[in-house]
Order: sequence, then structure tokens, then C-alpha cells
Amino acid sequence: MDPIHKEDRVDNEAFVVDKNLGEKLHLLPGDLPSANADGEPVVDLSQEQKYLFDTRGWLLMPGVLSTAEVEDMRRFALQVRDRPETLPEKDRYYIAGPLEKLCDHPLVVGFLNEFLAHPHLSSPDCYGFRMESSGLRSPAAEPGEQGQFKPHNGGGFFRFAVDSHHYQCVPGKAFSGLTRVVWELAPVKYGQGGTLLATGSHKAAYTAPESYQDPTSQVWDTYECPAGSVLFFTEGLAHSTCPWTNRENARVAIFNLYNSVGSRWGNWQPPQALVEAMPAQRQTLFRGVHCADNVVGFHYGGENQRDRRRDE
Repeated sequence: MDPIHKEDRVDNEAFVVDKNLGEKLHLLPGDLPSANADGEPVVDLSQEQKYLFDTRGWLLMPGVLSTAEVEDMRRFALQVRDRPETLPEKDRYYIAGPLEKLCDHPLVVGFLNEFLAHPHLSSPDCYGFRMESSGLRSPAAEPGEQGQFKPHNGGGFFRFAVDSHHYQCVPGKAFSGLTRVVWELAPVKYGQGGTLLATGSHKAAYTAPESYQDPTSQVWDTYECPAGSVLFFTEGLAHSTCPWTNRENARVAIFNLYNSVGSRWGNWQPPQALVEAMPAQRQTLFRGVHCADNVVGFHYGGENQRDRRRDE
């Protein structure tokens, strides 16, 4: 029998059901943005990165930001925390100043295009996901005082979507309903602080064992990384903060949270003045929580309707 060549294989794309009549959803050119609000090309995930996130529930990318970027962002984050009165009221948020570019960093857009965006709710100038919140894991006065062990979540594959903490997948495609993006702006030493992650627990079929209550248990994984690294994890994964015992530096981490366009977890909302000062594409991260007619600059049935979606 002759060997099967790649060009002779059948279509191996995942079968994701579209919105009408059970037909297959096709991803077409122009469905998802290929550049962020700053005009920087989106960085797509490699096959290995997609596999690692799907099987583990988390993915670390070390050393993404430059030293200069890290210093500017860390300085601004601590200014927001410690001296907010020195900033205009609208800028007293962890998505303002130099931190703004983290909202739709090219790696973040590439990741969320794969695991969160929906093509019907996206366009080249409109993100197919929205931003839920942003916060700071701030330094403690003394090492060991920051971070408490409080494990939560897990089993996202078997959870209903009502609170967004779910993880869905079919062969070739996965969807992370509520996704956390952590920017570590200071070095993280292995076993001396950071985030604990129960690898694979987003798909776990069994109830968590009692050993989950022990931060030194083998069910918990963690990481080390230089300042300027980014960690992605699905909120359907069991995870926890833990005491920061690193005496060389305190933790400074920006915790950004993303959700689908039609879902909302919390009531956080940045001031309208801050959003309006952002580039138009970045503003789409903060649009209303609904699906119908929610692609900015595009109206169903209007003159600017895209021809490829004419029959929706």
C-alpha cells in the first residue's frame, strides 16, 4: 500500500457546530484580528503550546517583556497602589499607563484567538473576547506575609457554563470560558511563591483528594521565571496563591482576566474616560456583554455586512 501523503489526507479540522442548523463553523480569513491595537502582528501559538495548555490547563511563556518595559510597568503599578493621588483619577487602574499594552499584547491576542474568541463576534478590528478585570498581587511588608493558600475551582470540563468557569473541547479545538493572564513583573523562584496549579484538574473526573489541602502535595505544580514572563491558565483549573517566601524580591504581578463576549463574572468596570482614551480596537475589550449585533463597526443586515456572513 502506498504511503498516505499529507496532501491526500481528509480534512482534519475540528468539527465545531455553528450557530444555525448544526452546520460546521468555518474559520475564514479576516474573522479574527491579525494585529493588535498598536498595529503589532498577533503571535499565534505553536502546536506544542496549544497541546500543553489543553493537557495541563496552564502555559508559561518566560521573559516576554524587556527589562525597560518591566521597570516602567512595575513602577507604575506600585504608583497606582501606593500613590494614586499623584495620577489623574482615570489612570488609577492597572490597565492604564504602560500597563495598557498588556491588555492586548500580541501573545495575549494570539492565545485568546485560539482558546476564547468566536469568529461571529470578531473582525480584524474587533476582538472576539472581552476583558473581565485587572488587579495587582502586591508586595507584602515582609516576606512570608503575602499570599494565602486557598485552593479553588477545578473540573471545568464537567461544569455548566453559567458562571464561565468551564472548559470545553473536541478533537482539534478547545475553549477556555474564563481565562487568567498573569504578568510577573518580578522574578519568581521555584517553591518560594507564585501560583500553584493542579495540572490537568480542569478535566478531572474525580473529586479532589484530601491532599489538595496540602500545598506541598504532588498534586500541585508551580513554576519559576524571570521578570517579564506571562502565565496563562484556565479558571476551570484548580489553583491557589501561596505564601511568598522569596527574600530577594517581593512579588509584583498583574492579574488580567478575560471572558467570552456574552458572559460576565464580576462587576469590575474601568472608567469610561480611560476606555475612550484607548485606541479603537482596544476599546472593544470593554464593550457590552451580549452577542447579537456586538461586533464593533458591523451591523447584521446593514450595508457594511460582510458577504461571507450574509446568510446568518
